[in-house]
Amino acid sequence: MAEFSQKRGRQRDEVLGSTVDFLLANARLVLGVGGAAVLGIATLAVKRLIDRATSPRDEDDAKGDTTCLEESWKELTLLKTTPRLQPRTPPAALSQPASLPAPLPSAPEGPSDTEPQPLPQPSSPAPLCLTFQEKLLVFERDHVTIPEAHVALAKQLAGDIALELQAYLRNKFPELPFGALVPGGPLYDGLQGGAASRVRLLVPLVLEVGLWGLVPGVDTVARDPRCWAVRRTQLEFHPRGSSPWDRFLVGGYLSSRVLLELLRKALASSVNWPAIGGLLGCLIRPSVASEELLLDVQHERLELTVAVLLAVTGADAEDRLLLAWPLEGLAGNLWLQDLYPAEAARLRALDERDAGTRRRLLRLLCGVCRGHPALGRLDRCHLTQVVLRLGEEEVDWAEAALGERFLQALESLIDSLERASLPCHFNPGVNLLSGLREEEIDDIGFALYSGLQAPECLL
Repeated sequence: MAEFSQKRGRQRDEVLGSTVDFLLANARLVLGVGGAAVLGIATLAVKRLIDRATSPRDEDDAKGDTTCLEESWKELTLLKTTPRLQPRTPPAALSQPASLPAPLPSAPEGPSDTEPQPLPQPSSPAPLCLTFQEKLLVFERDHVTIPEAHVALAKQLAGDIALELQAYLRNKFPELPFGALVPGGPLYDGLQGGAASRVRLLVPLVLEVGLWGLVPGVDTVARDPRCWAVRRTQLEFHPRGSSPWDRFLVGGYLSSRVLLELLRKALASSVNWPAIGGLLGCLIRPSVASEELLLDVQHERLELTVAVLLAVTGADAEDRLLLAWPLEGLAGNLWLQDLYPAEAARLRALDERDAGTRRRLLRLLCGVCRGHPALGRLDRCHLTQVVLRLGEEEVDWAEAALGERFLQALESLIDSLERASLPCHFNPGVNLLSGLREEEIDDIGFALYSGLQAPECLL
């Protein structure tokens, strides 16, 4: 019986040996030397496990347990030191057709007609992060830049509304000499960002030359440096009633409040806005909730707000622009000086001088502050003063320095908030932060300081 078992064992060993030799011979061609070594070791390990499981345990096996254990650790070490197979194709090259390996020639017969194909090179990895300058430009592209089609449509709607409103004023008040209604504002000067959402529509009053004069607001009972009073003059030669605007006099001064109420009632009740909107392909509604004279325009492609502004121009040699603005207290009848045209012209001149990015910086600041819970209290007027003050400095205003100028503007705003003082660039006697409460200034300052530590959070 023992002889029979030994014969069966030798036959099984011969069969396994033949199988291993066949696998190793073919594996060397397919997997190479390293792959064949790994396959051979794994096959021998399996063969040894089968032998130990089927063969009867004798004294030699018992004595060889330690030897087998040592050989197993040697095989594990060999597996670790065996050369690895060729790494997998990188993902960037998966889309390219895989080339089959050329068969090994049995004997060199001559030069090959085809040259070996070079292996595909892995593509360069994508950048893991962007610099603040790059993030700022991305924010400008996605949230600040307005499509040209929207700009053109907004200008067209504003121009058409101006023509319709001018025709109405001439028919409704033929005795009052209104000038040509002129649409304008940041959208027309390249200072609007985010959306084509607001347009200024000036309604100029044509005053008689020599019958009107300007008085600074600080010289009136209001003591307001932002305003001017329009006084009626030459009453001894041109008595009251000689001018069609005399009906709006209060204490010898042309009242902005009375004129505002007249135009407000006309826009709210007399103008046939549904008919005008139907003609222009949009919906026009006067805003009744705002103290300003606003027209809300809804088009299928955009929403627009038209601010109707009564204006006095050319009343003095300096050609100041004065607006009828809803002011409170003793300044209610005065006219607010509008410095926007001078500010826009100065920014444009500075940018044209050195091909700078001051206006782009202003658009970015407005885009960041718009919609922010705390920074939303800073309007375009506040931000314009900061850009003008920085813009006068002889520093680098190229596009590559836009991120640096942005951070510098934040620092300048923080400095102004700490002092609770932001002087108007063209009228230093006006502090533009005087209208903010101390709590609001604290909230704005905290938001700006936090943004200065991590400016990406503002974008």
